[in-house]
Amino acid sequence: MIKQIWRLWIIYTVIAAKVSEERAVKQVCPSCDAAHFCDCSFLGLNTIPLGLTSEITGLNLAHNKIEHINENDLRSGLNLRVLLLQSNQIWTIDEDSFHSLGKLEHLDLSNNNLTRLSPTWFRGFVSLQHLDIRGNFYAELGEGYLFSNLKNLRNLYLGNKDRFLAIRQQDFEGITVLEQLEIQGEKLHWYEQGSLKSIRNINHIIINVRNISVLSAILGDLVNSVTCLELRNIAFRTDNETMLLNIMIPSVMKKLLFRNVLLTDESIPSMMDIMANMRQLVEMEAEDCIFQGTGHWSGPIHVDKPSPVKVVTIWTLVIERFYVFSDLRGLSNLIGNLTRITVGNTKVFLVPCFISQHLHSLEYLDLSDNLLSDPALEHSACMGAWPVLNTLNLSQNSLSDIKMTGKSLAHLQKLAQLDISQNNFGQMPEVCEWPENLKYLNLSGTQIPKLTGCIPPTLEVLDVSSNNLIEFRIELPLLRELYIAQNKLKALPDATLLPAVAALTITRNKLNSFSKEEYESFKNMKRLEAGDNNFICSCEFLSFIQYEVGIANVLADWPENYICDSPSAVRGKQVEAAHLSLMECHQTLVVSLTCVLLLLLILLIVIVGYKLHAFWYMKMTWAWLQAKRKPQKVQTKDVCYDAFVSYSERDSEWVEELMVQELEQANPPLRLCLHKRDFVPGKWIIDNIIDSIEKSHKTLFVLSEHFVQSEWCKYELDFSHFRLFDENNDTAILILLEPIRGKAIPKRFCKLRKLMNTKTYLEWPLEEVQQQIFWFNLRTALKS
Repeated sequence: MIKQIWRLWIIYTVIAAKVSEERAVKQVCPSCDAAHFCDCSFLGLNTIPLGLTSEITGLNLAHNKIEHINENDLRSGLNLRVLLLQSNQIWTIDEDSFHSLGKLEHLDLSNNNLTRLSPTWFRGFVSLQHLDIRGNFYAELGEGYLFSNLKNLRNLYLGNKDRFLAIRQQDFEGITVLEQLEIQGEKLHWYEQGSLKSIRNINHIIINVRNISVLSAILGDLVNSVTCLELRNIAFRTDNETMLLNIMIPSVMKKLLFRNVLLTDESIPSMMDIMANMRQLVEMEAEDCIFQGTGHWSGPIHVDKPSPVKVVTIWTLVIERFYVFSDLRGLSNLIGNLTRITVGNTKVFLVPCFISQHLHSLEYLDLSDNLLSDPALEHSACMGAWPVLNTLNLSQNSLSDIKMTGKSLAHLQKLAQLDISQNNFGQMPEVCEWPENLKYLNLSGTQIPKLTGCIPPTLEVLDVSSNNLIEFRIELPLLRELYIAQNKLKALPDATLLPAVAALTITRNKLNSFSKEEYESFKNMKRLEAGDNNFICSCEFLSFIQYEVGIANVLADWPENYICDSPSAVRGKQVEAAHLSLMECHQTLVVSLTCVLLLLLILLIVIVGYKLHAFWYMKMTWAWLQAKRKPQKVQTKDVCYDAFVSYSERDSEWVEELMVQELEQANPPLRLCLHKRDFVPGKWIIDNIIDSIEKSHKTLFVLSEHFVQSEWCKYELDFSHFRLFDENNDTAILILLEPIRGKAIPKRFCKLRKLMNTKTYLEWPLEEVQQQIFWFNLRTALKS
C-alpha cells in the first residue's frame, strides 16, 4: 500500500512539474512556437521576464528597455540556442550571467549601452557560433582575452561608429577560423600590428574604417587569410592614399567589394593597377559608390600581365558629372579577360564601340536600369563587339524600336539569352532580325498589344508577361517555356502552335476555365501555373480539375491560387474545395427526370382517380358550381312538372309503358318530365338535368341495378341531393324496381346509400293486388 502511494506521489510530482514548466514558458512570452522559440520583442520590458525554463530553445528580447542582466535571469536557460538582446539599453551585465548557457549558438548584444566587455561573460560559450556586439559604447575590446574560449565561433561583428578607438594584439587570441568578420570603426585610430594574424582563415571580412593608414595596417595582417574583402564608407581621393593599399598585391584574396566608397580621377589609376596585379583576384564589386571626375586619366593603365579579374559588378555608381565623362580608353588593356560585367542603375547611355570590341572574353553583360537608347545600342553593339557574348540584359532602358534593337544585335552569333523587358516598344512589326542562335527572349512589360512573326522561331523560352496581349497566335515549334502572366488572355494558347511546351505560366489573366481537352492537348506539359484568374467554377471545370489524375503535380500554384469567382454559391472558395448541387451540375437531366416523374405522377393520379371515381366528384362539383351561378331557386309558379323521372335506359320499358300510362292518365293526371321527351334539343345535357329538376315538384328515382351503373343517373341523383340540402325540402322519391345488392352499388353512389338509409322508399311488388296499392302510394307521395 505504501509503495502504491509513493508511486502515485511520484507521478503527480512529474505531471505537476511538467505543467508548471509549460505555464512558465507562457509567462515568459505571450508567443512561443512549437519549437519553443519565444518572441518577447517590442513589449517595453525593463527586465528579463521571470519563468525561463529549460524547455525554451530561443528567446527574442530585442527592442525593449532592459538595462541590466542579473546573474540569475538566465540561469534556467540550459537549452537556449538563440538569445537576441539587441536594441535595448543594457549597460551592465553580471559576470556569471551567461554561465549556464553552454548550448548557446547565437548571441546578439548589438545596439546597447555597454561601455566595457568582460571575458568572463563568454567563458562558458563553448558552442557559440554567432556573436554580435556592434553599436555599443566601448572604446576597446578589453584588457583580457575576450574571445579565447570561443573555439566554435564563425561569425563575429564588433565595433561602433563613434567610440571604438583601438584594436590590440591579444583581442583575437583563440580565434583561428571565421566565416565572416565585421569591424565597425569609423573613428578607429590605433591598430596594433599582428592583431588579426592569429586568424588563419577569414572567408569574408567587412572593414568600416575611415583612416587609410589604419586600414593599410589591418590589410597587412590579412594578406594570407582573407578570401573576400569588403571596404565600406571610405574615401580614396589621392594617389598617395590609394598606394597604401599596395600591401594587398601579394594577397590570396579572390573577391574585392566596395560599399559607399569614394574614388576620383587621381585615385582610380592606382586602384586599377593594384587590382590588376593581385594575381588571385577574380571578382570586383562596387555598390552605392561615388566617382568624382570625368575619366580623363594621364594615360592607359599599364600592367605586365593581363588582369586576372573575370567578374565586375557595379550597382548604383554615382558619377557626379556623368554627362562629360570620357570614353574610358585608359581601361582598354584591362578588360580583355572579363567574362561577366554588370553595370546597373548607373545612368549608362553608351558603351564606346572600341571598349565593346576589347571585351573579347565577355559572356555575360548586364546593363539593366540605365539610359541606353536604340541609336546608342547600335553604336555599342558595333561590328566586332562582344564576339562570344551569350547573355545580354538590357531591361529598364530607353529602347523603343524592337525592330532596330533586334537588328543591332543580329550579328552576335553566340547570343542565346536576351532580356529587353521593361522598355517601351509598343507595336511590333511583322518581321524582325535576331541573332541566329537566340534561345531565350524576355519581352515582359514592354507595352506590346499583339505578337507577330517578329518573334524569332528559334526560341526555347519566351517571357511576354505584363503586356496588353489578348491572344497568342504565333507558332513556335521549339518553345519549351512560355511566361504570359498579367495579360488579358481568356483561354490557354493553342497547343498546336506550341508542340514542345513543357512549362506555361498564365497567371493574372482573364482566364475563366480550361477544359480537359485543352489541358491534354499539351502533350509535354510538366508545369502549368494558371492561378490568380477569375475562374467560373462550372460543373465541367470542377469535375475535370478535381478528379484529373496527376494534375496536382502539374499545377505549380495549386490549390491556394485557384479561387472561384462564380457562381455565387462558391465565390471566394478554392477550386479544390468547391462543390455544386446536382441541379446546377445536371440541369438538363434533372429537368428531364422531373418531367418524367411529373408525367408518372399525373398518370398515377389519373389511375387512382379512376379507381376512386374522383372524376365523378369533379364533374359533379363543376356542375354544382355552374348551377350555383344561376339565379336563386325557381318560384312555385314556374314548376311545370309534378316529377322529374330519373331512370336507366334499360328500365325505360317499365317507365314509359307502365308508370307513365298509370300516372299521366290518372284522374287528375300527373305530368312527368322524361329526358327522352322533354329535354330541350341542343342544350347542354347537364343544364337540361338541372333545369328539369328545378322545374319539377318532385324527383322520382327508379332504382335498379341498371340505375346504379348509369353515369347520367348519378348526375340526376347528385343534383337532386343538392336541392335537398340547398332548399331544405323533401323532393326525392325512391322506387326500388328490383332488389339491389349492397356490393352492386358503386362507391361513387355514396349519396344513394345515404338516401336509402335515411328515406323510406317504394318497392315495386310482383303481385298485381299489391301493385294497385303501390300506385296509390306513389300518387299520394307525388301530390304531397
